[in-house]
Amino acid sequence: MNPITLLLIMITIFTGTMLTMISSHWLLMWVGLEINMLAIIPILMKNYKPRSTEAATKYFLMQATASMLLMFTIVLNAMYSGQWNITNTHSQLTPLTITIALTMKLGMTPFHFWVPEVTQGISLMAGMLLLTWQKLAPISIMLQIHPWTNLNTLLLIALLSILVGGWGGLNQTQLRKILAYSSIAHMGWMMTILTFCPPLTVLNLTIYLALTIVMFTILNLNTNTTTLTLSNLWNKTPMITLTTMIALLSLGGLPPLTGFLPKWMIIQELSKNNNIIMALIMAIMALLSLYFYMRLIYSTSLTLFPTFNNTKMKWQLQITNQTQLMSPLIILFTLSLPLAPTFSILH
Repeated sequence: MNPITLLLIMITIFTGTMLTMISSHWLLMWVGLEINMLAIIPILMKNYKPRSTEAATKYFLMQATASMLLMFTIVLNAMYSGQWNITNTHSQLTPLTITIALTMKLGMTPFHFWVPEVTQGISLMAGMLLLTWQKLAPISIMLQIHPWTNLNTLLLIALLSILVGGWGGLNQTQLRKILAYSSIAHMGWMMTILTFCPPLTVLNLTIYLALTIVMFTILNLNTNTTTLTLSNLWNKTPMITLTTMIALLSLGGLPPLTGFLPKWMIIQELSKNNNIIMALIMAIMALLSLYFYMRLIYSTSLTLFPTFNNTKMKWQLQITNQTQLMSPLIILFTLSLPLAPTFSILH
């Protein structure tokens, strides 16, 4: 793709997301979401392969359906409240439809089927953009309307997302699909605590973004797309293999790594609000995600596939790819747990 064209597309994606995040007018929010959706389609189709075209088509159809439902909700809200600003409404249908529309955009259960397929059909960097930046605009809307969202529907969707995100990744060997199911599970954790403590949703989102960017950067560094290719990293980049192992453990929420911090604080907040059963169910379902992370760690770090002698010294070769963001992100996802007392003021 032409660098100037790519720059214009990235500026458009940034503008659409920022327009949605800073607006308090429903119509401007919807316009920002549409700009963002239409601008990312060329990024998804950058490889010009049938699989990427199929993935972009699935993404467009799903996002267009969610946008249609969101516009229906906006018009309905304007009819009941008489204004286009974000205000509470006495209609029971409006909170329900807007919750469904935004969870469709986030790829949460039962609207999650497009997320693994689209992520698998596009490149690693496009997948990183899809699972990180594209979550910002819908979550920013959820943060603004959380006082009057449909709580029962949101909690049901969130719990199902945590379950499906852990269950769906168990039989996967494609790394992009595993990270897609991981995204579904993390969205479930964020939406569960949204009504009780919105700042914890922002904290969970920040840590999730850092961990996902690190994982996609590591995979893109050696063009790893399957578990089999990941298992050969010991012969090429031993330090990157160690970094991968720690990042996966942090994604699974294993203490004392940073990924444990949001899960710990979310479970604590749910217990304070007398939702002990829900916190217990979420903690048990998190073990499913941790299991397939541990399986990746086993195939990456604890197994050495038979290789030729001349491939066992590849780690001595200098890596030419640039990894400027790796060092600060590694520190962020491994050593941030001592900052927990600082985040306790969110409660």
